[in-house]
Amino acid sequence: MGKEKLELGRKGEDLAVDFLKQKGYKIIQRNYKNKLGEIDIIAKERKTLCFVEVKTRTSLKFGYPQEAINIFKQRQLNKVALSYLRQYNLLNLPARFDIVSIILDNQNKVDIEIIKDAFSQEGCN
Repeated sequence: MGKEKLELGRKGEDLAVDFLKQKGYKIIQRNYKNKLGEIDIIAKERKTLCFVEVKTRTSLKFGYPQEAINIFKQRQLNKVALSYLRQYNLLNLPARFDIVSIILDNQNKVDIEIIKDAFSQEGCN
């Protein structure tokens, strides 16, 4: 992955963390990684554990950011989340997948949207 793309992703995640905090989420962990993959942000909203995928784009040339989270990515996120829940003995906790979609244009205009419960939780509850 190129340096510019990594910087855009990092900037997007920073914006997402600030946005989530403003919405009342408590950030538990950023960039959780294991052998199955990575989850950008793990947070709590009230009593629900939220696995948050952040997608940042500079334009809509290739579609909306959230459209990049295809069925294969969803399955991978499901596996990583289930592994996390097992590791920390949290299988009884309500959990969901949220997406933070960010469009950051070259004038630094930011459009952020959260999609709560964006896709199904295979085996996570």
